[in-house]
Amino acid sequence: MARKILIDGELSQTNEEEAHYDFDLFVIGAGSGGVRASRFSASYGAKVGICELPFHPISSETIGGVGGTCVIRGCVPKKILVYGASFGGEIEDARNYGWEVNERVDFNWKKLLHKKTEEILRLNGIYKRLLTNAGVKLFEGEGKLVGPNEVEVTQLDGTKLSYSAKHILIATGSRAQRPDIPGQEFGITSDEALSLEEFPKRVVVLGGGYIAVEFASIWRGMGATVDLCFRKELPLRGFDDEMRAVVARNLEGRGVNLHPRTNLTEVIKTEEGVKAITDHGEELIADVVLFATGRAPNTKRLNLEAVGVELDSTRAVKVDENSRTNIPSIWAVGDVTNRLNLTPVALMEGTCFAKTVFGGQPSKPDYRDIPCAVFSIPPLSVVGLSEEQAIEQANGDILVFTSSFNPMKNTISGRQEKAVMKLVVDAETDRVLGASMCGPDAPEIMQGIGVALKCGATKAQFDSTVGIHPSAAEEFVTMRSVTRRVAGSKKPKTSL
Repeated sequence: MARKILIDGELSQTNEEEAHYDFDLFVIGAGSGGVRASRFSASYGAKVGICELPFHPISSETIGGVGGTCVIRGCVPKKILVYGASFGGEIEDARNYGWEVNERVDFNWKKLLHKKTEEILRLNGIYKRLLTNAGVKLFEGEGKLVGPNEVEVTQLDGTKLSYSAKHILIATGSRAQRPDIPGQEFGITSDEALSLEEFPKRVVVLGGGYIAVEFASIWRGMGATVDLCFRKELPLRGFDDEMRAVVARNLEGRGVNLHPRTNLTEVIKTEEGVKAITDHGEELIADVVLFATGRAPNTKRLNLEAVGVELDSTRAVKVDENSRTNIPSIWAVGDVTNRLNLTPVALMEGTCFAKTVFGGQPSKPDYRDIPCAVFSIPPLSVVGLSEEQAIEQANGDILVFTSSFNPMKNTISGRQEKAVMKLVVDAETDRVLGASMCGPDAPEIMQGIGVALKCGATKAQFDSTVGIHPSAAEEFVTMRSVTRRVAGSKKPKTSL
């Protein structure tokens, strides 16, 4: 069966001269983006090979696993721990709902850890079967480029295999980084945090991003003492400032000790535990110090520069809007390109790649109105523009609608924790530019709001939608009064 393949930017029928390639496509990295691209390419008739490092929950340059960061040491195991931590607050809230809960409630960390590991092993197996069922040839080992159309795979026993491919896709993701401070070897990253043998009763977290906030919520929810240190006035830089303040307030309300405008200068191993020294001279003693200070693209051992693939200043693979590198036969998707580092985005990029190169459907990833969530307790979820971004980009005035209320569940439990919702609207066109929510079930609600924004919904259409009562979600269609009107030329001043 003849296949259509993208050659020099145009779709052409394959010819007999291309038969000398071992594969139409060889993918390095079997995470979300790589698996999606390989399966979809195979469904279009391509002969596909893929390689991935051997499985281990904690990654390194020589171990990883099919499923990648999200499945093995990212979104999935983290969400399992979030569920586990959430029960702490649920048990407290249950008392006022008539549940006679003993004062002493024990938490078994090792049991949860075992269940988490069982689940990621199950998913690892499912991903392997997905590849096999799609007809993709899986190689376990480390892959690297040796030419524009050649890949070398080093197997577990050291044997090296070489394969040629019409197209090569790099999908090796990223890896957690440690700060360059004395004693950084005494801290851990998110990899180790998901696989600790003993539950840490005292934790110091360095970082203000979503990983830092999520682990602070997880450990606090399980009963640990948590100190969260971050460089700005509020955590979650890049998110809507008003919603960042809500998250910070909720963290404090649940017992997390916040240290804004604080960095760590040194970590020391002592008999009392791990001592973290801040740039204010404060000494924090912990069982664990977590560095949640960013991730870096996995490009170090791919031999990219020798082949001529261009990298940016972060050593991410530079690609065009079709995910193609400067070498026409080499492509890249996912976190290794450092565009928008979210699992569903890697899936989108992998899908577009397969459609473009093998499906006869030239497709470009669309990065507008991508919803996302921070799985703090309670979670924050957003889609579209923050208020600050809307003001920055606006040609005219911006209307801001907000709602802050005590969720119905809290009125009985007695928990003092408000849910906050927000809509940012273009005053001239009435189009909803952004939506945010911090409160119970925010990600589940925001997924539906994301569809509305993708369709270009207006505030009038939100207002004409009948709400589901009683629910928190109905607030998004009942916010009638403008909280504030902001001129587009009025740039917000913030040092948060």
